Amino acid sequence: MHQDKPSLDRRDFLGTLTKASLLGAIGLSPVAVAAEAALPEKKTAPGTHSFLCPPYLQRPTDKSMCIMWMTGKPCYSWVELGETKEALTRKIHNTTNGLVNANTRLHRIRVENLRPATTYYYKVLSREIAEFRPYKLTYGETIASEIFSFTTPAAKPKEVSWLVLNDTHDRPESIPHLVGLNKDPYDFVFMNGDIFDYQEDEKQIIDHLLTPATTAFASEKPFIFTRGNHETRGKFSRELADYVDGPYYFTMNWGPVHMTVLDTGEDKEDAHPVYAGIVDFDHYREMQAQWLKEVVKTPEFRKAKFRVVMMHIPHYYSGDWHGPMECRKHFGPVFEEHKIDLFLAGHTHTFGIHLPVPGQHSYPIVIGGGPRDGNRTLIKVKADEKELHLVMLKDDGTEVGKVDLKSKR
Repeated sequence: MHQDKPSLDRRDFLGTLTKASLLGAIGLSPVAVAAEAALPEKKTAPGTHSFLCPPYLQRPTDKSMCIMWMTGKPCYSWVELGETKEALTRKIHNTTNGLVNANTRLHRIRVENLRPATTYYYKVLSREIAEFRPYKLTYGETIASEIFSFTTPAAKPKEVSWLVLNDTHDRPESIPHLVGLNKDPYDFVFMNGDIFDYQEDEKQIIDHLLTPATTAFASEKPFIFTRGNHETRGKFSRELADYVDGPYYFTMNWGPVHMTVLDTGEDKEDAHPVYAGIVDFDHYREMQAQWLKEVVKTPEFRKAKFRVVMMHIPHYYSGDWHGPMECRKHFGPVFEEHKIDLFLAGHTHTFGIHLPVPGQHSYPIVIGGGPRDGNRTLIKVKADEKELHLVMLKDDGTEVGKVDLKSKR
């Protein structure tokens, strides 16, 4: 005899429907969760997880430091930090919109709530994310760096000292060689453009900037970066900014010095055939000029003992190409009207110190050399509240120029 299957009454049917709707609304399917839990975990071979470069420091303040590094596989990463090597008691990771920053190979962690003028020890750790499913995350191996240290600036430092590199042009050995010429204490290294010829891929950034910089100094002293015209070229140029912390143009106050950094863009016209219509540097420089006019109104600029501008293309002594002329038109009058004290550039591959010229520039223009042996330079700057001293060294260690200034304010 045939027998019908039991049927749900209306109340049971609605209850079942409501539960299913709720699970769907919150994105939880019991079947999917169970299915993912039952899947075998992805296994990775031990020793295949590694750092692509050591940690490097960026954008310090008296209460914070940005620490960046790279791994070969996507990870959850963190920093362990303390005031002694033996007690790295703070674990720091960063979050965005409630999500811990993870599942990436490029790691950027800003360590905050630090004390001024304090030495900290740190190491970075990266735990491989072997598989990332919606309801199940599988970790792999955890790797850790060696222990490094850095010192935060004082809250109101009485002096500042920094090194300037420019125009190394994909010659990575130049970075440790030039920094190694310095025998004095310094706070940071400023990269003033054309570290590359052009950008083709990530490996070039690792091999020609991050590895030589960390070999020389960057795991314990920060570097600060702005572009040269060659950093606007190549298929990977738009990704370059991801590997440094902060924009290409900005201001920074460190003790007696107010630093204004500008991004001079390309020296060719926007319409040049090599760019195929996908650049707009003229407008970009105009935007920076408007920004600069606001910077010079600030108390930080006006009250600074020394006003220093750093940018790649000098607006004098670099020919009459489009880029230099645009910089002269947009930036030069502001520098002159608001009386900057010192200007640092590169680009020309001809090192020199150009003293003030009436009717053109009332401040010294210092241009670093490069990139070939015998023409590379290291610029060293040190300032306190009364004096600023600049020395330029050639790559054999000989002094090829200097500037000595007294504060006008």
